[in-house]
Amino acid sequence: MRATYRLQLSPQLTFADVAELVPYLRDLGVSHLYLSPALQARAGSTHGYDVIDPTRVSDELGGEDGLRALASMGLGIVLDIVPNHMGVSDENRWWSDPALRAKFFDIDEETGAHRRFFDIDDLAAIRQEDREVFEVTHRKVLELLADGVIDGLRVDHPDGLADPDDYLRRLRAAGAERVWVEKILAVDEPLRAEWPVAGTVGYEFLNQVQALFVDARAEPVFTALYVEFTGETRGFEEIALEAQLEQATGTFAREVDRLVREGEGAFDAATIAEALARLPVYRTYVDPWAGLVAPEDERAIAAAHMDGDLARALLLEDRGVPGGFVERFQQTSPPVMAKGVEDTAFYRYHRLIALNEVGGAPERFGLEVADFHAANLERARRHPLNLLVTQTHDTKRGGDVRARIGALTWVPGEWRERVLAWRELNAPLREDGLGPDADEEYFLYQTLVGAWPIEPLERLDAYLEKALREAKVNTSWVQQNRAWEESVIRFARAVVASEAFLADFLPFQARVAELGERSILGQLLLKHTVPGVPDTYQGDELLALNLVDPDNRRPVDWAARRAALDALRDGAEPAPEHRKLWLIHTALQLRARRPEAFAGAYRPLASPAGVCAFTRGDDEVAVIVPVAPDAPCRAELPDGDWRELLVHDERLSLLERV
Repeated sequence: MRATYRLQLSPQLTFADVAELVPYLRDLGVSHLYLSPALQARAGSTHGYDVIDPTRVSDELGGEDGLRALASMGLGIVLDIVPNHMGVSDENRWWSDPALRAKFFDIDEETGAHRRFFDIDDLAAIRQEDREVFEVTHRKVLELLADGVIDGLRVDHPDGLADPDDYLRRLRAAGAERVWVEKILAVDEPLRAEWPVAGTVGYEFLNQVQALFVDARAEPVFTALYVEFTGETRGFEEIALEAQLEQATGTFAREVDRLVREGEGAFDAATIAEALARLPVYRTYVDPWAGLVAPEDERAIAAAHMDGDLARALLLEDRGVPGGFVERFQQTSPPVMAKGVEDTAFYRYHRLIALNEVGGAPERFGLEVADFHAANLERARRHPLNLLVTQTHDTKRGGDVRARIGALTWVPGEWRERVLAWRELNAPLREDGLGPDADEEYFLYQTLVGAWPIEPLERLDAYLEKALREAKVNTSWVQQNRAWEESVIRFARAVVASEAFLADFLPFQARVAELGERSILGQLLLKHTVPGVPDTYQGDELLALNLVDPDNRRPVDWAARRAALDALRDGAEPAPEHRKLWLIHTALQLRARRPEAFAGAYRPLASPAGVCAFTRGDDEVAVIVPVAPDAPCRAELPDGDWRELLVHDERLSLLERV
């Protein structure tokens, strides 16, 4: 398995449309299409995660015949599946039939309410722990696997299931040999060794490789500047805990109330909510029916510093508490973490928003080269087919935007001078009594540096509206303050129209973009050469200044990419805007020529400070990536004759032994 290419299917990108892209993707060098959910979703679905009939392939995407025809074109297929929930509507026969609803969906018998996917009322959780439910909802997918139509599965949100380990074992026993799980791991949290999976979908790598290109020495400057600009003195952990408590006691109050009943009154709502908020990981995996508690579970419960009696119950030390309570607590903590951290705290704490990413840790400011090597060695040992991503449909911003913002850490003094000057310069543009507040303004400037030029400006309007509502400080999705939202958007529009601001901003942004490109290309080379399977998100082979969903699902100019690749394959020197495409194509050609090297060993090389260098296989391939802008592209190579493949970029080195 050489590389995947992620495509977000929709009525505007059907199986037939993807089939037209196959020659281009094959020439690019990928081996597998990585498709978003393709089973029958509700009418008008734009993403496929609201499945209403898992027993058939989506008619809107081209039906099963269309999928089978696509599979015959020579590229493998990894398909995204959604076992945790289905769409709630009369279109869904399992939902509309009361008897089937009771069997297939997780319904609170006392209140009649269903367990939701996060806080989305029209997505209802499925009881995959029931063998018949599993068989019905997986019959079509397993048939497609058995027929060789698809080669592997991405499992969406396994943490919502009652017993993820048991689910994954049943999936493997049914014939799914290659499975990747959308498991969001905390820093230093390992993927459970007993899970029969190829790995995760790659958020750990995304955050590690971004942190590698963040200068840790700049942390004191960024911390002091954030306090100076916003007045916020709290660290991320405190802000995140506050947001998680808000979610546990507000958005998920009905889930907490159900836990009170499941626990037969042993614990009150406040105790349960605080424990959910304090858990340092998405969830534990205690098996209350088999009496199994792993050391990782013990450590997570201890780190939460929750009520002692509740901790003992969750560790099965108090057998008077029903097993169903423990099971449901573990299903409830992931939504609290996701909505509290990713969808709230990440939009409140803006010290360096390049670190505010799915699975990320904003308090971790930078990563040493040695620690990056250690993570790669561990991945090679445990999950050599783990996916490697720098952008997905769920990321808070595209990898290129993230890399540019991270590059600010290499010019901390100049960033401080500029952003404080912009605040003073733009003060007259602010409307009395309205937004933005200081935190929102600081967020705006980082966004402009990372995503410039943002065209059309309606993209910026929509992004700010979403960011403001996710933060839930001055407005929210539930209680919308349109006056505040519109004032922030007017301010942003006035800023980017200000000649005085642009005269100061544009030269600085250009310098940061240049530093950012080094990070972009360096991360890209590492993604395609360290242990794991590199994935390209749709369109990301050229500069992709994407913001959060739905901005990252805008139409892709496939003709431009096809033309650029054709020119490169005909021997043209890569234009500046085609450097990403050229690097990806060059690296994937090498992976095709040397598959045994990339399936083999990973050996760090001695190199100067600020340089990440290693070999693959039996020292058949060498990679040198300067992390710091002033670091040399140099390392101590093994003896032998080496051929440089990146002949158009002296800042990076990809070498093949001859």
